[in-house]
Amino acid sequence: MKLSAAAAAFTTHLTEVRRLSPATVRAYRADLRDLVECTDDADLDAVDLETLRDWLWRATQRGDARATLARRAAAARGFFSWAKDEELIGNDPSLRLIAPKRGRSLPAVASQEGMRTLLDAKGRAAADGDPIAVRDHAVLELLYGSGMRVSELCGLDLDDLDLDRATAKVLGKGSKERVVPFGLPARDAVAAYTTRARHSLAARAARPTPAVFLGARGARLGPRSVYSLVADALGPIIGSDTVGPHALRHSAATHLLDGGADLRAVQEILGHASLGTTQIYTHVSAERLTATYRLAHPRA
Repeated sequence: MKLSAAAAAFTTHLTEVRRLSPATVRAYRADLRDLVECTDDADLDAVDLETLRDWLWRATQRGDARATLARRAAAARGFFSWAKDEELIGNDPSLRLIAPKRGRSLPAVASQEGMRTLLDAKGRAAADGDPIAVRDHAVLELLYGSGMRVSELCGLDLDDLDLDRATAKVLGKGSKERVVPFGLPARDAVAAYTTRARHSLAARAARPTPAVFLGARGARLGPRSVYSLVADALGPIIGSDTVGPHALRHSAATHLLDGGADLRAVQEILGHASLGTTQIYTHVSAERLTATYRLAHPRA
C-alpha cells in the first residue's frame, strides 16, 4: 500500500472513529502530506526510522518551529501505530522517533489599561450604530470577557447565549461542552449587537443562520475575519503585527490570576484538560510581579 493511500485512510479513521476536532485532523493531514512528498509516496512498509528522521531533519533545515516538529513526530507515531494495529505493516518504525521538546514561550499579553483603552474606543465607535462596528465591539468584549477560543466564539448560536445570567455554552476541544461566564460590559455589548445590529447583517444572507456573529454578507463569521479584527485592534497595544485572538484569551487568563482568581477556576473557564496548561499564566503574573518589584523596591 502506498503511503498516500494509508494516510488518507488514517485521517478518515481520525474523523469517523476517534472523532477528533477538524483542526486536529487538518494538522495531521498536512503533516502526513509532507511525509508523502518527502518520500515520493513510498510504499508504506518501505518507511523506516531513518526515513522519518530524515523527514524531521528536512523540516528543521526549513526552519520549522520546535512545536511543529513535535506535532509532526506525534502525527507519525499515531499514524504508524494505527497502521500496525490494522496489520498494514509488520513493525512500527516510529517507536524510537524523537523530536525536539517543545519550548514553552510566554504568551503575548495586553495590559489591563491597554485593554480598557481599546474596548472603550470600540464602544465609542459602536455608538454610531454601524452594524459592523457594533459587532466588532461585541466580539472583542466577549473574547476578552470570557477567555473563549476563537473557534468557540465563531461556533456560538443564539440559543447558546444566556444574557440574563451572562453565560455562554461553548463547544471546546474534543467536542467538550462547557458554560463560560462573562462580565457586564461583554453582556451589554452582545445585547446591543443582537438587538440593534445582527438583524441588519442577517438580512444580507442567502439563507438564515442561527449563528450569533455574522459576517458582512450575513453568513456565520469565520475565524479568519476575527483574526484580522483582533490583529488590527490589539496589535498596536501589544506591539506585534502577528497577534491573534488567542492573545485576548491569554490576557483574560492573566488578568484573572492577577486579580486573585483560583487556578482551578481559571482552568475550568478556559476549558483546559490539564492544570499544567493553565499554569503558564502564573509565570506571566510572576514575571510582572518581579518587574514591578525591581522598579519599585529601593533594594531590588
